[in-house]
Amino acid sequence: MFYHDKRTQYKVRVEKPNPAFARMLQQAIGGIEGEMRVCLQYLFQAWNSRGPAKYRDMLLDTGTEEISHIEMLATAVALNLEGAPLSVAEDAIKQDGIVGAVLGGMNPRAFLSAGLGALAVDAEGVPFSGAYVVGSGNILADMYTNVAAESTGRALATRLWELTDDPGMKDMLGFMIARDTMHQQQWLAVIEELGGTSALPIPNSFPQSQENQKFSYAFISPNIDGTGTPAGRWTHGASLDGKGEFHVLKAEPYGDEPKLGPPVPKGHAQKEQMTITDTIIGNIKDTLS
Repeated sequence: MFYHDKRTQYKVRVEKPNPAFARMLQQAIGGIEGEMRVCLQYLFQAWNSRGPAKYRDMLLDTGTEEISHIEMLATAVALNLEGAPLSVAEDAIKQDGIVGAVLGGMNPRAFLSAGLGALAVDAEGVPFSGAYVVGSGNILADMYTNVAAESTGRALATRLWELTDDPGMKDMLGFMIARDTMHQQQWLAVIEELGGTSALPIPNSFPQSQENQKFSYAFISPNIDGTGTPAGRWTHGASLDGKGEFHVLKAEPYGDEPKLGPPVPKGHAQKEQMTITDTIIGNIKDTLS
C-alpha cells in the first residue's frame, strides 16, 4: 500500500521557464539513468524478495522515495514549459516559419500529448522501457546493479546541474544529487554486510568445483604477438574473493571449427547450399510430418 502527500519531497521552483531544459529533464525521468528506472527496479526487487525481510523493507522504502523524485521532476518539467507554446512558438515562427520549428528546443509532444507536461519518455522522446529494470532474485547481484544505477543517475544529475543557471533548478538537483550519494552508500553497505568481496563469486551458492577453474581467475589476453597485456590488479596477486590467484593466459582456441548441418529444405536456402542427400531429406520430411 502506498500513501501520498500532496506536498513534494523537496521544493521545486523555476524562476525562468526553459522548454529546452524541460526536455533535458526528461532524461532524468524516463531515460535509462532516470528515476523511473530506479523506482521500478527497487520496487520489483522488493516485491520479489526472499530472505531477510530487512532488505525487502529497505528496498520498498527507497523505491517509494523514488516515486517522489519522479513527481519532483515532472513538476519541474511542467514549470519549465509554462508559457512556452505561445511565447516561444510565436517568436520562432516570426524568425523562421519552419514551425516554431522546435518550439525553443522542447519536445512538441510535451504540448501535443501532455498539454505542457512531462511524459514517460527520455530526452529524445523514446518511451521508458521495462528492459532497463533489473531484479535478479539474487540480493548481492541486485545491490551491485543498484550501485551502478545510482552512479549513472548521479552523473546525469550533475550534468543537468551544470546545464542550468536557474537557482531553483540547481537547488532541486542539488537535493537529488545528495540522495544519489546516500543511495550509493546504502547499497554498498548491504554489500559489506553480506560479506563484500568475500561473498564473491555471485551467486555464491553454486559450487565452484563445478566450474572450469583453470579459467576462474585468468585474464585472457587476445594480443596476437603476446605483448601489450595490460598489467593491473586483475593480472597478478590474490583474487578479490581470496579463493584464487590472478594470472594471464594468452588467448587460444579451445574449441573446434563450427560445422553446421545443411539447410532445412523447407527453409528454402539457395540450391547451391543444398548439399543434402535424398536419404536425409526423407528423414527430415518424416520428422516434419
